[in-house]
Amino acid sequence: MEAAENEGPGQALAVVILAAGLGTRMKSKTAKVLHRICGRPMISWVSGAAQAVSPQRFLVVLAPDLADAVHQVLPQNTEAVLQAQQLGTGDALRATAAALEWFAGDLLVMNGDAPLITAAALQGLLNAHRQALPACTMLTVEAGDPSGYGRICRDADGRVARIVEERDANLAEKNICEINAGVYIFNAGALWPALEQLETGNSQGEFYLTDVVEILASDGQAVLAHEIDDPAVVLGVNSRKDLAAAERVMQRRILDRHMIEGVTVRDPSCTYVEADVKIGRDTLLEPMTMLAGNTQIGEDCVIGPAARVADSVIDDGVTLVASYVLGAKIASGCSVGPFAYLRPGARLLQAAKVGTFVEIKNSVVGEAAKVPHLSYIGDAEIGSRTNIGAGNITANYDGLSKFRTVVGSGVHTGADTVFVAPVAVGDGAMTGAGSVITGDVPAEALGIARAKQKNIEGYAREKFASREEKD
Repeated sequence: MEAAENEGPGQALAVVILAAGLGTRMKSKTAKVLHRICGRPMISWVSGAAQAVSPQRFLVVLAPDLADAVHQVLPQNTEAVLQAQQLGTGDALRATAAALEWFAGDLLVMNGDAPLITAAALQGLLNAHRQALPACTMLTVEAGDPSGYGRICRDADGRVARIVEERDANLAEKNICEINAGVYIFNAGALWPALEQLETGNSQGEFYLTDVVEILASDGQAVLAHEIDDPAVVLGVNSRKDLAAAERVMQRRILDRHMIEGVTVRDPSCTYVEADVKIGRDTLLEPMTMLAGNTQIGEDCVIGPAARVADSVIDDGVTLVASYVLGAKIASGCSVGPFAYLRPGARLLQAAKVGTFVEIKNSVVGEAAKVPHLSYIGDAEIGSRTNIGAGNITANYDGLSKFRTVVGSGVHTGADTVFVAPVAVGDGAMTGAGSVITGDVPAEALGIARAKQKNIEGYAREKFASREEKD
């Protein structure tokens, strides 16, 4: 394929992400690159780093049967290219030839299963390439344990001569510690002819992209190695074990960023925060805390220990202990837990309190209102400064439809009150303990609905005496 003359080398940049691998070692129905790391699909980390270097073209090579699912999580400007058969990385890159026929410039080629690559590493590689303008510049790293990675073989002058995959390496080559990171920048004009020369004379019977390095070097064209000092960047994910290892590294990066920005993490080894979570300064994350999804947490909060928060908004100065919060909004100064469950639609207004073994769903708890313990509040509105007694229940479902309970401001409800919705309680009212409230309670009134107590004299004495005779 001939290069077009519209732009010279180093002027334009195209990114090609190779993501057509089937990931058989993952033993999963899900495409390997869609497995999530810290809340994002693996390939999203790769594409995010690549987008940061501002390419003019952005291509991803996909397997036909997984293309639609993967393409949905990629940037809108992504051009999908199908690799009809999985014949190796060299064949995958050749599949982009038609799409890039008129592109002249540099091609940044990387793997979709290497989520720890960073924008800084890619920018450093690009700067090195554009300073020297070789046929290829590749990312390398010195590894303490190079097992499983391609080794960088240099000639007598120290120039890159070839890459040898471990399964094809001899003993001397296996002792080389400089390894291939699987990230390259090629001059397009040099790349395409080299790709055409690839052969399958290796243990896998595949077209190795790594063989392009030897083809270019043998032809006298310059191949440079840009070495970085972070071995984690090269970590590829081929198994569930690799996935866990990558998540540990990514998790520590995320926690380090939050700590730099003023968040205290009591024990990073047992704290989990996903990528899109936002946390204000001077907030404390206690051990065993998990923050997921699009969660936002304000300043001066104490979250945990043992708190789980997902897709929720928590304002400043909130204390949340050992509770599960999903799709909820908690205003400033609130106290939640321990052992509370806030379900989607739960909304706590300023300085509200939700206590032990309380479940709240699709309800508003007003300012300074309290639901201290052992209650279920579903499809309800609780007014300001109201105190809900222990064991209260809003009976919101009749088997067909949901109904709302409205409790006004300054209300005090007795323990074990059941509100059979739809029902309303006026401001300043009270309910008697053990009541089943089926009708509205006017403001400042007492609502009480329970059977009159009856005492049967001597019943207990006779009952226990009968038991003793049997014994």
